Amino acid sequence: MAHTSRRLSAPKPTFRGAGLAALAVLPLGFLVVFFAWPVAAIVGRGFGSGGVGTAIGDPLTWKLAGFTVASAGVSTIVAVLAGLPVAFLLARVRLPGVSLVRTLVLVPFVLPTVVVGLAFRALWPDGGLLPLVLANAFFNVAVVARTVSGLWSHLDPRTVDAARALGASPWRAFRSVTLPALAPAIASAAAVVFLFCATSFGVVLILGGAKYRTLETEIYLRTVELLDLSGAAALSLVQFAAVVAALVVGALARRRRENAARLRSRSETARRPRGGEWWAVSAGLVVIALLMTPIVALLVESVSTSDGFSLAGYAALAGQGAHGALQVSGWDAASMSLRTAFDATTLAMIVGVLASVVLVALRRTPGRLARGMGETMDAALMLPLGVSAVTVGFGYLVTLDALPGDLRTSPLLVPLAQALVIIPLIVRMVLPVLRSVDVRLRQAASTLGASPGRVWREIDLPLTARSLVAAAGFGYVVALGEFGATSFLARPDAPTLPVAVATLISRPGELNNQMAYAACALLMIVTVVAVVLIDRFGAVRGQNSVGEF
Repeated sequence: MAHTSRRLSAPKPTFRGAGLAALAVLPLGFLVVFFAWPVAAIVGRGFGSGGVGTAIGDPLTWKLAGFTVASAGVSTIVAVLAGLPVAFLLARVRLPGVSLVRTLVLVPFVLPTVVVGLAFRALWPDGGLLPLVLANAFFNVAVVARTVSGLWSHLDPRTVDAARALGASPWRAFRSVTLPALAPAIASAAAVVFLFCATSFGVVLILGGAKYRTLETEIYLRTVELLDLSGAAALSLVQFAAVVAALVVGALARRRRENAARLRSRSETARRPRGGEWWAVSAGLVVIALLMTPIVALLVESVSTSDGFSLAGYAALAGQGAHGALQVSGWDAASMSLRTAFDATTLAMIVGVLASVVLVALRRTPGRLARGMGETMDAALMLPLGVSAVTVGFGYLVTLDALPGDLRTSPLLVPLAQALVIIPLIVRMVLPVLRSVDVRLRQAASTLGASPGRVWREIDLPLTARSLVAAAGFGYVVALGEFGATSFLARPDAPTLPVAVATLISRPGELNNQMAYAACALLMIVTVVAVVLIDRFGAVRGQNSVGEF
């Protein structure tokens, strides 16, 4: 009996040989065909024109790279400083309304970039560097708060109590005890935030204007308007190097965070604040209030006209804007957004879930080779987040005609690009849930004669179903607001709502401006409702709704 117990509790591979390879074919094939091939084609054309070396040696290239890194770094610092008190609120505080804070902090992360850009333009009509930095930080406070709070909730509060008993002040106890313990989670979150900020497109386009340009917007300018493929390729290489560096730092920090969490059992540590902890609670609530300020400003702007408050912008969505700014009505664009996001989410869930299953199987397979393959595949799945969406989009136009059916004219072109963006997010949400399934349950089912498919159907699926639905919902709202690749690929007669918004704000006329703000308000309302449902539906056993960043 003891021998049987040891045999059931010992980890063993979930899939072997051909079965695991077959599962890996689809996600890896999708990544190669719809990411690596288009990007390589654009970079190759840039090298073929012979100007990449000149562009890399151009001082302007490094000036843009320096500004991109500096602005992303400052935004990352702001997001980390703002996220820490919110993380404390989520991990350590038991007060009425904390669950609402958990939901509200997630809203900015999934808002469409054009919505955030216009929300900050409502506060700073002339744009500029400050709103650009704050807008990028606004997006990513949730990443810091959710990631850090996940580890913070595992920390034993008695270590802080011991330091206080030995005479340490609250600040010194935090600095010498809590902060070093949280360092892996902070580093992991900061690496991802830097990645998102460095590749930000819509926010920089709206708030930076012609004065403040990053690598991402310069790639867009050189590809679309100047047709300077060598310059775009050079900038893409510089951006890719920065992305890989951020991914390596993030992967190392994520591994340290996972090891730190495994060393501590999760316990009920939330309680009513005491003494100086109220200052941290107040700081967290101030951050939440500041996060809501641009959202409120956008709602107010959507009903503001030169003659006072009016719903004219919402009513005008039934038309095509002043002077025919759009080729379709605003509602047609909204309908296109809904359909495209559904197709993209379906594709991303198929690829993302299969990729997560393979990664879990590799993690459970003994040996350094399997672990190395899993880490390499995991990093590869994150790369689409850090490569210019314009590069990918333009790559589609020069490569996909080689596939059967010429996908360049297919309605699936935009969903394919959007799926590429949300697959990494879905993997980061699904992967920790699948890893949490007790391997002994799966082994017991296998011992009783269940096939791998039946084990998945009878064990994994029931335990992870709610989180899978939450991941699908999360991917849907991100696809709904995707702007970078969609702005390049969407046809004028079939724009998504974010693309229609960008078109409206580029055309003169108060009605076009009001339509843009009204459309953004609708996108935001849909996003908020979806986030509330996702957070309530997906919050199972304390599962982090942002995922394993």
